[in-house]
Amino acid sequence: MNSIKELIVSKLFSPLKIKDVTFRNRIGVSSMCQYSSIEGVATDWHLVHLGSRAVGGAGLIMAEATAVTAQGRITPGCAGIWNDDQVEALIPITAFMERHGAVPGVQIAHAGRKGSAARPWDGGQHLEDSEGGYETLAPGDEPFDRDGLRLWKTPKMMTLSDIEQTQDAFVAAARRSVAAGYKLLEIHAAHGYLLHSFFTPIANNRTDQYGGCFENRARMLLETTCKVREVWPENLPLAVRLSAADWDEQGLSIHDNVQMARWLKELGVDIVDCSAGGASPASRSSIGNRNADQIGLAASIREGADIMTMAVGTISDPGQAENIIASGQADIALIGREMLRDPYWPFHAAQSLGVDTRAIMPVQNAFFVG
Repeated sequence: MNSIKELIVSKLFSPLKIKDVTFRNRIGVSSMCQYSSIEGVATDWHLVHLGSRAVGGAGLIMAEATAVTAQGRITPGCAGIWNDDQVEALIPITAFMERHGAVPGVQIAHAGRKGSAARPWDGGQHLEDSEGGYETLAPGDEPFDRDGLRLWKTPKMMTLSDIEQTQDAFVAAARRSVAAGYKLLEIHAAHGYLLHSFFTPIANNRTDQYGGCFENRARMLLETTCKVREVWPENLPLAVRLSAADWDEQGLSIHDNVQMARWLKELGVDIVDCSAGGASPASRSSIGNRNADQIGLAASIREGADIMTMAVGTISDPGQAENIIASGQADIALIGREMLRDPYWPFHAAQSLGVDTRAIMPVQNAFFVG
């Protein structure tokens, strides 16, 4: 009886319906780069990495930042969704996640001036073309960092034609995401990558309609979102990941991002994934405080923009995750590092909270169900 009572009162393990998609609980696996694709094509690694967390009981599983063009990858090992071969490799992975009760989500992205980097275990430095690197794009021609230990290459300042082609690539990626079997689409506009770099004054020094005032800097993300919304099925959730604060005096504040979230809601976005930082090397100094700060940012956007949010940032304790949902700070708790350590974190969290675990028990014969 106690487990049934706890199941009723547990907010973390209550279902959430967005459009026609029902999440079995409010636990999501945060998007985490795996650097293990081959020419953007997923491998068995991705089936095991994503599939094991579906078996582990998560309600939502976000695939890693998935590039809309080859040029938009962070590293040559990053995932892509710019051709049909990549889609074919993803279909059995999304099907496996669904069979085991998880909603498969994808984060479509363009790395911008932070692209053309070596994989972390290869040093993470920017790669020259002779080393397998590629040209990077940005709103301006300033590299991410000129003075750090790693030298970042100078990006190409995007022309209006480049902007239009990139927006079209996001649209094509959204269409392919449907074909790949994803049920939630997230546009990546955080962490200093391309769409965020247009929005933040830290990276955008343009003087045309995509730079300068707040509204002009917001234009790239809003236009891209509007175009994606036109092709993404109306009955499926659409999300945007924002760096809800730049943690830099020269950058975006939470107030700026509340306004952006309001505009995104008007365009048909259903939920905002609230991360932070990444626009400049200086923002890294605040990373140590993000556990408390980022959850508060999600709460501010949820209240200020009247939109659902996902909270992320070193969430590891089941009681902490329960409180985030129960207190109304966010609608989904995204968990990254702790899910890497323990793919069965949702199951163990349910045990810890005294929740009936039968609803998330692995079903081994699910693979054989048509």
